[in-house]
Amino acid sequence: MGWLSSYTAAVALPLAPSLYTTTQSILFQQFRNPVFQCHTFSTLSLTTHHRKLLSVAPAAPPSQAQCASSSDDSDFVVVNFYHFVFIKDPQAEVAKHLSFLEGLNLDINGRVYLNEQGINAQFSGPSKDALKYVNWLREDKRFSDILVQISPSQNGHAFPKLKLRYKPSLVQIEGGISHLPLLDPSMRAIPLEPSEWRNRLEPTDKNDLTPKEYPKRNYILLDVRNGYEWDIGHFSGAQRPNVDCFRSTSFGMSQQEISASDPLSNVDKENTNILMYCTGGIRCDVYSTILRQQGFQNLYTLKGGVSHYLKNEGPAKWVGNLFVFDSRLSLPPSVYNPQATTEADMTTPISGVDKFAKCYVCSSEVSELRHRNCANLDCNLLFLCCSQCVNDLRGCCCLSCTTAPRLRPVLIGDSRYKKWHIYRDMDLQCKT
Repeated sequence: MGWLSSYTAAVALPLAPSLYTTTQSILFQQFRNPVFQCHTFSTLSLTTHHRKLLSVAPAAPPSQAQCASSSDDSDFVVVNFYHFVFIKDPQAEVAKHLSFLEGLNLDINGRVYLNEQGINAQFSGPSKDALKYVNWLREDKRFSDILVQISPSQNGHAFPKLKLRYKPSLVQIEGGISHLPLLDPSMRAIPLEPSEWRNRLEPTDKNDLTPKEYPKRNYILLDVRNGYEWDIGHFSGAQRPNVDCFRSTSFGMSQQEISASDPLSNVDKENTNILMYCTGGIRCDVYSTILRQQGFQNLYTLKGGVSHYLKNEGPAKWVGNLFVFDSRLSLPPSVYNPQATTEADMTTPISGVDKFAKCYVCSSEVSELRHRNCANLDCNLLFLCCSQCVNDLRGCCCLSCTTAPRLRPVLIGDSRYKKWHIYRDMDLQCKT
């Protein structure tokens, strides 16, 4: 939770493929009880070749013709992928990647982590630069079948700078992951294609996860994300994770007592089907190996995560938006599959039983999914807030923050906070 707050403060204005050739514009954009809003994106800037790369895992590296330049190579995109594969010398691999990017002077910002277990990448850049990097990587047989997901980034880079380095853990969790058998597919959950995942969710629409109360439900739906991610969007029937940091996830780890916050407590490990999902898939792959070691037998994960599902199946069984770990913060389903939605407006009010989003301050229902940072720089909490509380507390998350020494102005619309020195210098100029 802390690193996300720090990240949002560092990004200019605030811690995963083109798609469409119409002239219309679509609204788009995955700590306590937070929410977001998306931006307008012209679909003229997204072309057919991106559709081929959106959530696609080819059997062989695509040719340069398959990943030809778009009609406007300056359009920015965000690219997400991960892959578990043995890398004998990850430090040398890092150096090779850096040499390639620097040699071609590619404009890439984001996080690319490598270690002995593989690669985990989320980065932004002009489409021509981003795709050059992807094509180059796929020329290596170790990475030829990676599932690459691409989404538009309206306001340029979605990350402040490039972090391409060796990292002991591709994802952060207590105890690390270097000891986990991630390179053994049999130890990870069985991946389900989006269509099969949807079929498994269709028979029921219950919101209670207790199998004994709904005997026809032969699975437990497990959201392996953070609570604040669930707060803006989730699969119908998924229980809110009782954590605000994946590092602290402990599903299935209960020993004696039955925990109400743990849907895996006191379940039959040999016969209960566990359906796991996260944003892009990597957290499920990692955590499923932990559950496998805990004795859970029937583990399934959504291949490619929610982003891959929304692209293929649209918002069926999904409620709300998808939290993303970059400056965009939130993406509505329409950005992945606009044909599957009748509303292309990220600010569409939540209706009926799906009114799950609550204001952090007053707990009233909110009509749009939109996070904001607390105006108190030293708090910087990312939270969900109704318009009335935004006005009453001047953009702060609580009354005490309104008297803090380092207050920023109330954010207007969907803007994000800039770095503190900008507001400080503006204040000094006003006083002189």
